[in-house]
Amino acid sequence: MDYDPLKYGALADGVTDDGKAIQAAIDACAAAGGGRVPLRSGRVYRSSSLRLKSHVELHLEGGSVLLAPDRLEGYFRPDQPQTDGSASNVGTPVTGKPSWVFLYAYGAEHARVTGSGVIDGSGSAFVKRVSPWYVTGDFYPRPTLIYFENCRHLTFRDTVMRNVAFWTLHLGGCEDVLIDAIRILNPLDVANSDGIDVDHSRYVRIRDCHIECADDCVCMKNTLGNREYLHTRGVIVSGCTLISTSAALKIGTEGVDDFEDILFTDCVIDRSNRGLSIQVRDAGNVRNVSFTNISVRTRRFADSWWGCAEPIAVTAVDRTAAIPGGRVDNIRFANIDCEGENGAVFYGLPGRLGDISLENVRIALKATSRWPKNRYDLRPGEGMAVSEHSSVPLLTNGEARLSLRNVRLIGFNGEETGVETM
Repeated sequence: MDYDPLKYGALADGVTDDGKAIQAAIDACAAAGGGRVPLRSGRVYRSSSLRLKSHVELHLEGGSVLLAPDRLEGYFRPDQPQTDGSASNVGTPVTGKPSWVFLYAYGAEHARVTGSGVIDGSGSAFVKRVSPWYVTGDFYPRPTLIYFENCRHLTFRDTVMRNVAFWTLHLGGCEDVLIDAIRILNPLDVANSDGIDVDHSRYVRIRDCHIECADDCVCMKNTLGNREYLHTRGVIVSGCTLISTSAALKIGTEGVDDFEDILFTDCVIDRSNRGLSIQVRDAGNVRNVSFTNISVRTRRFADSWWGCAEPIAVTAVDRTAAIPGGRVDNIRFANIDCEGENGAVFYGLPGRLGDISLENVRIALKATSRWPKNRYDLRPGEGMAVSEHSSVPLLTNGEARLSLRNVRLIGFNGEETGVETM
């Protein structure tokens, strides 16, 4: 059954705050045992923060727009308890809870966000230009578009998410999640505008999505703020096309717990500052990870962004002297074709990098931008920086147990070369 916000007082004129009407429709739908809350095509629903509930499908018809607030007063505030009696559950726990979020759910089951309409984060209201190459905000973290915590059996399908000032879709402590055919279209100069962040969550399937964002497109995390939940494992990312000013597919850097059993497959990465990345900086270990059937095209961006066009970057160092990092082991790269302005790098402190295999991998260097070459980015970490070293197809500091089978390494001059040790 449909619970139409227009019947609960929404005007959908793009000016009026329809948040109370949309929330009333969601609450009525949940109270009746579930159903659908449709946002009608051709209408703009400007809304304050919303809370989705169990068995409710928020459906955005094609041509509809759900517009987030352009002022903090419209968001769930840290000092305003929610209906479960807790304010601490709201937000993105990057620097610790709470924070700001537009579409929120806590403890929900079988909730859905569907339809080909648009959720717009009004991100331009929260950032300012710092240089010709990036914009950022006066506070951190800025509003997250969607944050679901401690939820089960979730579906996100078909929706367009755009113009976000911070993380776009963040799962914290969730289980059994399907993210299918969504589009995330964020400006490529907005710092921290991640696409999908899977945090202390498991059994997540991300498939057939297109993501453009500054910062990471799809990132596995285990943040300190969500440590009450089980570690991230059992994730499949497949069939996605990705463009990133940082890393397209990434594990880390926030990793206070282990990551395991993660598959990245059948993806195309284009115009990214880094392709495939594992960054261990905290105590969590990374094991049993596979990258297969992936095309990677990289290019340099400004030094303000992490990465120096490495198509593959696996690093394991300490975040600080007081926070020792974990270990990387049993990592597989197979059927990977890389072309770009830098080569792969494998760098770790003694004992931090285990078995890493490359099979049917081609890495070819090709200059396409005006930015300096001959650099590798080992940030963040104790003593880590952008290091100067000649750009070669594959560089290692000798700590990884690398297994190479049918690997082609091609320099800027078009000639094949071997592995170089720094």
